[in-house]
Amino acid sequence: MDCLFCKIAAGEIPSTKVYEDEYVYGFKDIAPIAPVHYLIIPKEHISGASEITADNSALVAKVFEAAAKIAKSEGLESGFRVITNCGDDAGQTVKHLHFHLLAGVKMGWGSEAVCPVE
Repeated sequence: MDCLFCKIAAGEIPSTKVYEDEYVYGFKDIAPIAPVHYLIIPKEHISGASEITADNSALVAKVFEAAAKIAKSEGLESGFRVITNCGDDAGQTVKHLHFHLLAGVKMGWGSEAVCPVE
């Protein structure tokens, strides 16, 4: 498989790791849109949110457990946002399920929101 995020999780492509366990890998986004911008991915390849099933949904729970651990370890007491994009129209350019953890700035909603553009 020629998946960028699978290669990052396997250590074949360098990244700045912020979290890792048996199921999940978290790393700094190379094009951050907020002072804190991490990507959290399941190590198992799932192409996007539309491919979550009863067989693999436990991995999504692991991602959110990792997000909570990262937020605590990074001191993000004032809040953070977790976003995923699914499909071309939503801006998903890497076809591996991933979640953006954004923090470090007060975020709005609508035109003043901090929204990831991959």
